Amino acid sequence: MEQKESSFAQVSGANEKVKSMKRTFEYRLFADYYHFYLQDERVEGNLGDSWTLEAVDRLVAVAPGTIGVGTVRSATVPVVVEITDGKPDDDMNDWDQVTECSVEIRSGRIVVAGCTDYFPDAGRIDVSPGSYRARVHFGNLNSLSEDGLKGDDHYRVVLWSARAGPILVLKPGAGLSTRRSSGY
Repeated sequence: MEQKESSFAQVSGANEKVKSMKRTFEYRLFADYYHFYLQDERVEGNLGDSWTLEAVDRLVAVAPGTIGVGTVRSATVPVVVEITDGKPDDDMNDWDQVTECSVEIRSGRIVVAGCTDYFPDAGRIDVSPGSYRARVHFGNLNSLSEDGLKGDDHYRVVLWSARAGPILVLKPGAGLSTRRSSGY
């Protein structure tokens, strides 16, 4: 697992006021069993009962303090996690599917890992404790090789402080490959 961090603030006007702040973390995660997760450092993070048929279709499962993100490969995949100061106003046209959910981070530390990663060595992101919305973006899901091991699929998770809300599929993945395993 690799982790790279960058951050920037957009400024505007003569007073150089901060318009928005974003911290970006880049990972290459082994998505064994076709998923990776983000979770509060102090929760158990058991998604076993959360991968319902509906969760598999939306590629997102949730449990207390945990988000499971489905992938189309059981392989190492690129993942970007962004922590922003507000709801993103991004263009969803570049993504195959976009799903939004909530997660409570009481410890102030988010663990980002593949489901078989060694927990103490997994990536950590420090945040203010509280409730967050997460917008999960899925890209190039139909780019898999014939054997399903290679592809250009990539994943982006944007988190911002917000009240808890329902799971929403903002952009359904119409026409996605059905080669995903049901092994969630």
